[in-house]
Amino acid sequence: MLGKWDEKKVYQIFCVVVSVLLLVILIHIMMEPKKEEKKIKKEVPEKEKVTEEQVIENPMVHVLIKTDGFKEEVHPVIELSAPSGLQIRSGEQAETIGGGETLALAPDDGRFQNGAVKVTPVNTGEKITVLSLQRGYGNPAYRGEMELHSTAEGIALVNILPMEEYLYGVVPSEMPASYEPEALKCQAVCARSYAYCQIMGMEYPQYGAQIDDSTSFQVYNNSKEQESTCKAVEETKGKKLMYGGNPVNAYYYSTSCGRTTDMDAWGGKNEGNAYLAGVNVCNEEGDFEKNLPWYRWSIVLSTETLSNLIGSNTRTDIGTLQSLEVTKRGAGDIALEIVASGDRGSVTVATENKIRRALGGDAYMIQRNDGSETPGRELLPSAFFTIEQNADTYTIRGGGFGHGIGMSQNGANEMAKQGMDYISILKTFYADISVE
Repeated sequence: MLGKWDEKKVYQIFCVVVSVLLLVILIHIMMEPKKEEKKIKKEVPEKEKVTEEQVIENPMVHVLIKTDGFKEEVHPVIELSAPSGLQIRSGEQAETIGGGETLALAPDDGRFQNGAVKVTPVNTGEKITVLSLQRGYGNPAYRGEMELHSTAEGIALVNILPMEEYLYGVVPSEMPASYEPEALKCQAVCARSYAYCQIMGMEYPQYGAQIDDSTSFQVYNNSKEQESTCKAVEETKGKKLMYGGNPVNAYYYSTSCGRTTDMDAWGGKNEGNAYLAGVNVCNEEGDFEKNLPWYRWSIVLSTETLSNLIGSNTRTDIGTLQSLEVTKRGAGDIALEIVASGDRGSVTVATENKIRRALGGDAYMIQRNDGSETPGRELLPSAFFTIEQNADTYTIRGGGFGHGIGMSQNGANEMAKQGMDYISILKTFYADISVE
């Protein structure tokens, strides 16, 4: 009995040992892929990693470069050059052209068979000139790299560069480089804050572009970089307008009438944009911009001309105008709603931009504060106005140039002339913000 029991016990122990060994081997096999994955991750080159600080402080901006006059999204052809030459990448293919040579691409170029074509200067830091494009200073030159996308309509051109370098091209395009240094700093901070908010989205996902270079966002590289504007960007590096712990859409415009307005002007006022409040742009000596041309303006139109403009701009046949009234006003006394009544009907127009468009046109002259006259434009100069009806004419008296929300650029310059620093100026225009 004992011998058989011992034999049975040995056999059971043997089975347990074998089972344990098999389990250890199985666990080792299952763990092996995880070790390999960890090894692969560790071998990713450091230069390909993006740190949290880079993302927050100097993110890459993808800007769609529009055609001449900022009219179209895509170009019929693209011609590029750089002093040291260009490196061209198309899928796995790479080539280089020499300095002074021109890279000319049409939509059917064979390089597009591998997807987008990426172009960089041979020498890092050089600019790429777009010979097929005209801007305010001629053929524009761009920092960073270019990415080209072929479409059925043409080629989309996207400029990819760091935020701070992008601002080098925005500030002189949005504010004269001759303005006071503190005003230029204001512009740099506003442009940076606005851009941070915009790049959170993707306006042109088909091209991988967050924004474009037109007035739909911020005008970029229409004016050449200047020492004064680059200095303003550098001296405010990374600084943004913050409200509730977040960067804000720091809207700005040309000239105030002595007052600004809030987001009711666009029908979008809420707690999140309360920093855009109506404020008085003045000190004890009066309005800062009282001596500027667009501070005040007036227009005299015949009833016939105004009737035709309103009918055409609103696409509503109201016949001959009988009355034109402002029926609703907002902060700063801006017009939020107008009603035009004619012998065939009436039309109601609401919000600042639509009102200015309804009354805009080149069929009249505008007399400005300094006595000069200038032709009317697509939009009325501003929605800060009153209307006076006479026997066969209407007189529109207004002030300021632009939408009136946020910072007046000319107001900022006049404040800077009187010794205010950029943070004080910004805090005048934007309520309860911090500059961080």
